[in-house]
Amino acid sequence: MKKYVTILFCLLVMATCIKAQHYRDTDNKFSMPLAAVLKKIELRYHVTIKYHPEQVAGLSVSYAEWRFRDSVDQTLANVLAPLDMKVNKLSPTQYKLKDYEYFRWLIADGWKELDRIAEQYHNASTFELRKDSLRPELYKALQLAPMPAKPAGEPILTPLRKYNGYSVQNIAIEILPGLYINGSIYRPLNVKGKIPVMLSPDGHWEHQRYRPDCQIRCATLARMGVMAFSYDLFAWGESLLQFKPEDHQKSLSQTIQTLDAIRILDYVCSLKEVDTSKVGISGGSGGGSHTALMAALDSRIKLSAPVVSVSSYFYGGCPCESGMPIFQCGGGTDYVELAAMAAPHPQLLVSDGSDWTAQMPEHDFPYLQKIYGYYGKKSNVENVHLPKELHDYGISKRLALYHFVAKYWHLNLKKIETNGKIDESQVTIEKEPEMYVFGDHGQNLPKDAIMGFDNLVKVFTDAVDRAKLHQFK
Repeated sequence: MKKYVTILFCLLVMATCIKAQHYRDTDNKFSMPLAAVLKKIELRYHVTIKYHPEQVAGLSVSYAEWRFRDSVDQTLANVLAPLDMKVNKLSPTQYKLKDYEYFRWLIADGWKELDRIAEQYHNASTFELRKDSLRPELYKALQLAPMPAKPAGEPILTPLRKYNGYSVQNIAIEILPGLYINGSIYRPLNVKGKIPVMLSPDGHWEHQRYRPDCQIRCATLARMGVMAFSYDLFAWGESLLQFKPEDHQKSLSQTIQTLDAIRILDYVCSLKEVDTSKVGISGGSGGGSHTALMAALDSRIKLSAPVVSVSSYFYGGCPCESGMPIFQCGGGTDYVELAAMAAPHPQLLVSDGSDWTAQMPEHDFPYLQKIYGYYGKKSNVENVHLPKELHDYGISKRLALYHFVAKYWHLNLKKIETNGKIDESQVTIEKEPEMYVFGDHGQNLPKDAIMGFDNLVKVFTDAVDRAKLHQFK
């Protein structure tokens, strides 16, 4: 069947090419169907270009043959750029057609852009001026200037579940009227005095915050003496009671996730048992991008650990990371500069060899060390690079976090050790329904909860408009 579909597509391309001959003149800008142009490129340069028929359907190229050059790479760039498309080079003779990715740069281009950004400051005072000018622009780009009013309702908390050295309690916080951010709070048992708190945003991994590795990380932090607040991304996890999965791909998701973290910070910093001088945040992948952004935005965060995320040549492929125009702020910025805005507070960056953090030690980390050096705190920024590891928040990444947190918050690692080694086996992995706030089937979702993205937009717009009116009173 697949063979016949391929033959039929080839015949359609040939027919389109023949038909196109009648329109190839200046009146029609010598237009050719994209499928026909790609076939010409394949024949002329002896290459193969992989694509699906729907990717090229209805697309044409003006003055196509005038765009050809000696180099196939330059020819493809000339032909595809006006269509906002590009190719990935799979081998010297194989290419794959893709839409233009505004968030993904060539490594050399990303490094060059970071160097351009860094020319604006040369010491702590000039970098502080940069931060002071950039931060309000970021809030404005996120549509959070002015900040919408905080709902007056109290958080919804489920009963405590006690385990070996820690407890878990599920929580929902209303961040806008009818909009809830859900999560789980992991607390240490039998502690005296105030304790640190770590925000733990989920990343783009299957099973969200219910994943065993996420539970292990938060529970182990709690056993060390840290309150860990694990929470969902927008339109992930329990948020799907109110929204559809595709709503996560809307640009407003970045704004909502930022507001989520701000409301969580409001809550945890109001708790009498929390040491507000020891507030941290650590997430991986999309949660790592969120980590870097929040540490840049909110001065209440005193320690950050973005994992497998920060890069000067990758701006985050999901709208929750790059949907809003934050990277146009201040004449242009990127996630590495946002990470630098955490200086001089302690920061751990974990990178690996299988994603866009693979070159972290070569260029981006030296830049961060330079910024921290402005404050005489070069040692406060650390990079654990794992060149043979994959894109995850696995055991070696977690071990790096535990050691980093213990170092800067003066915690005793012996609490989580067995025979001198960190032991995560003492953590109880809960089943997903145990971690729900609103019941097995969402039956406890408040009656006033927003349902659907369109209603969220209305509620958010009204909240922002009210904030603006209040601002000018």
